[in-house]
Amino acid sequence: MINAKGGHDPIGTVKAQHKLEDQTVRKCIAYAEDLSAQIGRFRGHTAADLTALDTLLAEQYDAKIGGKKGNRTYQTYDGLMKVQVQVSDQIAFGPELHVAKTLIDECLTEWSADSRPEIQSIVTRAFNTDKEGQVNRSDVFMLLKLEISDARWNKAMDAIRDAIRITGSKEYVRFYRRASQHDRWEAITIDIAKA
Repeated sequence: MINAKGGHDPIGTVKAQHKLEDQTVRKCIAYAEDLSAQIGRFRGHTAADLTALDTLLAEQYDAKIGGKKGNRTYQTYDGLMKVQVQVSDQIAFGPELHVAKTLIDECLTEWSADSRPEIQSIVTRAFNTDKEGQVNRSDVFMLLKLEISDARWNKAMDAIRDAIRITGSKEYVRFYRRASQHDRWEAITIDIAKA
């Protein structure tokens, strides 16, 4: 058998549990690759079908389908099934964010005696980076909602707004069904962790 270093080990010297583990992993990976290919085909067919419907409706009514971001919802005639397409912007922050952090730090240093620890915690959390080195976007956006009348703070908020860069968008397709028109929508789960 080929070992993890790329060499060859005689089959007789490989422990039975290692052989069993090898077989089990290979079996699971084969199923995973097949399922991944099926999901890829399903995604392609879904996109093609919805694009065809959008094109037909756009031609018929001479108008683009969906809101300004491209979000759209399709529903069966009986109202028991629907497909939602949601488009979300991918956001990054430019160097202005560092300027905002400096200005906010100046404010906090000056206000430290008077500021509540919750405000300091919110600011600190907003600029902490995650494993990928990215700041927490929702926490940064929360700073923009705070009403603080200090010129430096307001400059910092302007710097945050200027730092926001839309780097692309991602389209999510979600599927729902319900037993009757009065029931709640239940998601049709395709996520392997939730299936």
